[in-house]
Amino acid sequence: MKIERFFTRNLATPYEGITFEARKSEIKTMDGSIVSKVKKAVVPSFWSQMATDIISQKYFRKTGIPAAITHVAEPDVPSWLQRGAPDEEALEQFKPEDRVRGEEDSRDVFDRMAGCWTYWGFKHGYFDSAHDANAYRDEMAYMLAHQITAPNSPQWFNTGLHWAYGIDGSAQGHYYVDPKTNETLA
Repeated sequence: MKIERFFTRNLATPYEGITFEARKSEIKTMDGSIVSKVKKAVVPSFWSQMATDIISQKYFRKTGIPAAITHVAEPDVPSWLQRGAPDEEALEQFKPEDRVRGEEDSRDVFDRMAGCWTYWGFKHGYFDSAHDANAYRDEMAYMLAHQITAPNSPQWFNTGLHWAYGIDGSAQGHYYVDPKTNETLA
């Protein structure tokens, strides 16, 4: 697949020109009592409070993200596309309570999803070149940040947790199709 840059043609990063700001998010009942509160959610300044509430309350990974990440080198995978894993050596230098964190910046979510989709496409030979894969990743991150496109809910909170952070675990009702065998796996 050949990917031409459209939105990011003249940008150094997909987020160039966007002002990101820290906001808080509170979900309240009809009587005004607080059900849930997020103290810091970094989002594009042009986002509505509703969009801020949705990403911060529903789609940010709340915990379990290693505070230090290393990249896993794989043959033929460009350095910018390598998946993340906990940097165990660096984490040893942190206090135990500081070794994991949650997402609080929307760019973490955009990068997690766009990067993972790009990684999958690259690994399965969908892109004509690494240049096309890089263009896809940047274009997708730009479109997510500008609310031009949005996947369904499960993508927002599940996609890329292993690719970006090395979060792994047993399947929880999720399945995927192996593109080489067309077999459905848990």
